[in-house]
Amino acid sequence: MNYIQIQPLTKDAFAPFGDVVACEGNDFFPINCALTERYHALALAQTNTGQVGLSIFRNIQKTTVPCTIEMLERHPQGSQAFIPMHGQSFLIVVAAQLKPNTPDLEKIYAFISNGKQAINYHTGTWHHPLLTLEAPSDFVVVDRIGEGHNCDVFTFEENIVLTF
Repeated sequence: MNYIQIQPLTKDAFAPFGDVVACEGNDFFPINCALTERYHALALAQTNTGQVGLSIFRNIQKTTVPCTIEMLERHPQGSQAFIPMHGQSFLIVVAAQLKPNTPDLEKIYAFISNGKQAINYHTGTWHHPLLTLEAPSDFVVVDRIGEGHNCDVFTFEENIVLTF
């Protein structure tokens, strides 16, 4: 069995896979008579076709670490953002791409959000579905809505364990 060490989510470490969306560490400008700080365009939704939709995902089962994962997925037609609604931390698992339809299982990374950080996966980024440490956990999800295939799944031959 392979083990992946979970690390803190940072803008630099996550950059190859997507964007970290958070106020901390980003510039802003005042709006609304200086009553509001605008952290502008921290991530851009991407779509090859279709529209950009906002949904709510409610995770009803919490993840306990160490945990075993068996697969990754990706969305080849658009980006996908996860924005925690309750300030709860969650796990993010991503992989580099080895060849056109295959993740690089030697380059899997696991991150933990501090609950004030959201993430936006770039189009085609291999990732694991949502893993929350508390339940229920609600997330606003921004992703492509449209016709056609937009979810590839890659199942591992050998399971991978996430650990702190």
